[in-house]
Amino acid sequence: MNPDVLAAARAAFSQSGAITLGAVVHEGSCAPEPVITLPLSLMNRHGLIAGATGTGKTKTLQLIAEQLSAAGVPVFLSDVKGDLSGIGAAGEASERVNTRAAETGYAWKPAAMPVEYLSLSGALGAQMRATLSSFGPLLLARVLGLNATQTSVLTLVFKYCDDKGLLLLDLSDLRAALQYLSGDGADELKAYGGMSKQTVGVLLRELVELEQQDADLLFGEPEFDVDDLLRTAPDGRGIVSVLELQDVQDRPALFSTFLLWMLATLYHTLPEVGDVDKPKLVFFFDEAHLLFDNAGPALMEQVQQVVRLIRSKGVGVFFITQNPRDVPAEVLGQLGHRVQHALRAFTPDDEKALRSAARTYPKTPHYDVQETLTSLGIGEAFVTTLSTTGVPTPPFATRMVPPASRMGPLTADELRAHLGGSAQVRRYAQAVDRESARELLEARMADAEQEAEKAPARPSTRPSRSAEDEPAARRKPKAEKSALEQILRSPTAKSFASTLARGLLGALMGGRRRR
Repeated sequence: MNPDVLAAARAAFSQSGAITLGAVVHEGSCAPEPVITLPLSLMNRHGLIAGATGTGKTKTLQLIAEQLSAAGVPVFLSDVKGDLSGIGAAGEASERVNTRAAETGYAWKPAAMPVEYLSLSGALGAQMRATLSSFGPLLLARVLGLNATQTSVLTLVFKYCDDKGLLLLDLSDLRAALQYLSGDGADELKAYGGMSKQTVGVLLRELVELEQQDADLLFGEPEFDVDDLLRTAPDGRGIVSVLELQDVQDRPALFSTFLLWMLATLYHTLPEVGDVDKPKLVFFFDEAHLLFDNAGPALMEQVQQVVRLIRSKGVGVFFITQNPRDVPAEVLGQLGHRVQHALRAFTPDDEKALRSAARTYPKTPHYDVQETLTSLGIGEAFVTTLSTTGVPTPPFATRMVPPASRMGPLTADELRAHLGGSAQVRRYAQAVDRESARELLEARMADAEQEAEKAPARPSTRPSRSAEDEPAARRKPKAEKSALEQILRSPTAKSFASTLARGLLGALMGGRRRR
């Protein structure tokens, strides 16, 4: 190992109050000293964990999450592939783990983290729900895949319900509001601009499709309390909340939008704290590209605002994805910590992405950045972080230390046993259906029908009298039509008269002859 490189790494990274990442790698050799770290006090400056498939991103996420928990920081992480549930079980010593610990000079000890499992379906953890009112029309429009016009109509319906005190708690409330406003309540909507029945039909069909995917389980009460993400265990360690998504991974717009709702709710709920010794929560957003795919301008603006401002609430956000270009430049510029695993350049597009990623790193005399990014091994990364002074460190190739928890999922029996003993699972298990827009609108329509039935029939101004009631003296027999009258009233005569009248009018008005 070049002593100048090791000395530069020691000077760049803080060794106290920090998350240990690994040891410096240079020119093929690794110094057995884990000097590459993330400062705990700057974890709310956000970060990026990127790299090609199979390069070790998930294990890096797990490593950082368990050390945050050990430092008393609550953690939220999304588990798309189902391989992070093992953070709740102690790791097992193996030849590979022992070798990696020796190479990096890390005192490895197995440990399980205090963990709560969450689920959007309710099958793999505590049932997560949100009311439609808190979810809002913009996020719901993305889940439904609506265009701009349909989104504006949905926003109009939400505005009407807010003004009239109609709670939108679940999908049945929204369906009732759409049906009412396109029927009996159409006149009430004129002040808001109105909506076409065709658009209402589209919205109703999309709601049906969403319900067929069991997504209606997501909306309703009891709503998930984001304060549950901020808890610590009795021993002072932060609770790791793992959102299991493997049973809904085929609906990326659904779960990525729900994660954004959680971030936005945290932003609106938590007080301002400024700079703190350690964050109140660190939020790991796996498969982050799913959040930005097909996101409209309004949604992108909301994402940027939340990422930019939520750090002042003491919350750090880490995005995990394959390529830095998956994250928009406006968001990428807000990420102070970068853990870049190997990038592959098999195509011209890959090579272009590689050059683009290399240009985003601070200059370093010790590495050819572009070459290093393609030559990293599994479990190695190119790391730059914010120093304690807020200045980005030079990047260093790093061999990551092994996680202390299990590097694999829990078995079905282990997960079932954990869920059976969780008070959080029991608290959110039973849905609550209180009075909301559906019940109020159904009652309003029922009252209108009853009033219509009770209203007396309007009397006629001229009482009708049948021919039988009329005195015989007043009834006159119909006179027979003469032959001339019959001819004049025949269809042929009427057609001739109409043609003659049009001709006379044309002549009087100076009509022009057709050529």
